[in-house]
Amino acid sequence: MIRIFAVAALLAFAAPAFAQSADNRLTLTFETGAGTGAIMVALYDSEAAYEGGQPARATQVDVAAGQHEAVFDLPAGAYGMKAFHDVNGNGKMDVNPFGMPTEPFAFSNNAVGNMGPAKWDRARFEVSGATAQTIRIR
Repeated sequence: MIRIFAVAALLAFAAPAFAQSADNRLTLTFETGAGTGAIMVALYDSEAAYEGGQPARATQVDVAAGQHEAVFDLPAGAYGMKAFHDVNGNGKMDVNPFGMPTEPFAFSNNAVGNMGPAKWDRARFEVSGATAQTIRIR
C-alpha cells in the first residue's frame, strides 16, 4: 500500500500543472472531511505509469487556504488520478505499522480498490474537451 503513495515526496515539491491546451481542461474538485493540510494529486497518462511509474502531472491543493480544485490543461487521452489528503501537513502519507494509510485517499472516478489501490481499468477516464470530476477523499 505504501508503494501507491511513493510519489508523495515528489508531490510535496511538485510544480503546478503545465499548460498544454485549454481545449482539454480537466477540473478535479475534492470533497474533504477536514479543512487542514493539502491534497497531493498525481495524474497518470498510462496504465504502466499508474501502476508504478512517474505521474505525468502532479500538484497540491491547499485545503487550509480554502482551495478544493486542481485544474490541468492536457492533451486529449486516457488518464488516471491518485490523491491523498495530507491532513496534518507533514508532507507525507501517514501509515499504520502494517503499512495501511491513516490519512484519507482517493482515485479518479471515485474508484475503490480491493485489498490495495484501485486498478487502472476502474480509475481510467478520457479527457476530451472540458472534463470534470468530483472526488470524495475518504
